[in-house]
Amino acid sequence: MPDAVAPSAPADAGERGDATYDVVVLGGGSGGYAAALRAAQLDLRVALVESDKVGGTCLHRGCIPTKALLHSAEVADAVRESATFGVRASLDGIDMAAVTAYQEGVVARLYKGLQGLVAGRGIEVVAGHGRLVAPDAVEVAGRTIRGRNVVVATGSYSRSLPGLEIGGRVVTSDQALRLDWVPQRVVVLGGGVIGVEFASLWRSFGAEVTVVEALEHLVPNEDVALSTALERAFRKRGIGMRLGARFAGVDQDDSGVRVHLEDSDDVLAADLLLVAVGRGPATAGVGLEQQGVELDRGFVVTDERLRTTTSGVYAVGDVVAGLQLAHRGFAQGIFVAEEIAGLAPAPIVESGIPRVTYSDPEIASVGLTEAQARDRYGDGVETLEYNLGGNGRSQILRTAGFVKLVRAPEGPIVGVHAIGARMGEQVGEGQLIVNWEAFPEDVAALVHAHPTQNEALGEAALALAGKPLHAHH
Repeated sequence: MPDAVAPSAPADAGERGDATYDVVVLGGGSGGYAAALRAAQLDLRVALVESDKVGGTCLHRGCIPTKALLHSAEVADAVRESATFGVRASLDGIDMAAVTAYQEGVVARLYKGLQGLVAGRGIEVVAGHGRLVAPDAVEVAGRTIRGRNVVVATGSYSRSLPGLEIGGRVVTSDQALRLDWVPQRVVVLGGGVIGVEFASLWRSFGAEVTVVEALEHLVPNEDVALSTALERAFRKRGIGMRLGARFAGVDQDDSGVRVHLEDSDDVLAADLLLVAVGRGPATAGVGLEQQGVELDRGFVVTDERLRTTTSGVYAVGDVVAGLQLAHRGFAQGIFVAEEIAGLAPAPIVESGIPRVTYSDPEIASVGLTEAQARDRYGDGVETLEYNLGGNGRSQILRTAGFVKLVRAPEGPIVGVHAIGARMGEQVGEGQLIVNWEAFPEDVAALVHAHPTQNEALGEAALALAGKPLHAHH
């Protein structure tokens, strides 16, 4: 394995003058700061350009604050259902000011820690909007920062639909996170991960929720078995759904919104419309195309080594088409830093990246869906579902759901899919199974602690290996 390259000497490290670095990272979100931290760890000289706060969408407007809200929602449900467990308690209401303070406290602690990491590794953070003005140069507030390598990590933004303006009572997740009140009625436009997570938490806070999704299922990128199970669970929770329904328009006034659907005379009245139709790549105004960096629908085109069409320029995270996940950004950032340092890391396999939707119930998956496996391998694909009804810990938690394994013909497990409370915590073993190409017999031979929900993975593998224990197969 080649050694890391030696850092170049700075051309001019003055506060306002030009400076040359080994790596200039454009964007301080998950992918960007991961690239910067790993490059600095490899003794490369790094500048990190960020117009807002290091940590990006995930830390400040995405993963962390939304999951904090979802935990508050989980606590509300636990109090509401406490009599089921023999505990007398009552839910007096949701104090959004206190919920927000809790959420902001979590973010602040993580942000402080991240700032310490960046400073501790000698990374220069340059505040301001960066623009690529040459293949090896980024301009920030009149200052030119030169780097032998540039990493584009400018992240993403909340999309809308043509003609649908955000404002007032029509909000994206960015505005929804800052609400200081709980809406009584909400329409969620989009049944993907962001939409179902907000639908779930608002329902837990007591709102009436309707999800409008143009496709036939919620979370349509997941295995259809998970989608249909989530739909059943949402109906049981009283969450309304309009599947296969297309948005036609919205009217709003000071009292609320009225949402219109195509091919329907129904009008959905609510306090808010949450627009959750996905996120777009934040590549406008960055100067990429002017420097020969090819874009496709706004996404940066890269090869498997995350190199763009311009020599010395790489791209990571949400600007690269594919899964828009913070941990994908982390992995890509680390990969590019090691690539620049000459370590020749193995390319990242997209299907091997774990995915979690933090709704109630949770969805966790990694690898190929059953449909994808059948497309790839044809006949002979095996699947098995292990119902959480046979799992002791799940019974204690009073959760329903299942673990589904997808196996290549007479081969390894190529997909792990789960739904139920806390299933996100099981995806770690799931990704080891898929990425290490384990056979059912390999997993069945492992001892899973009892009583844990993790046993469900072991039980599913036992059954797929032809020797079920707590399952009728």
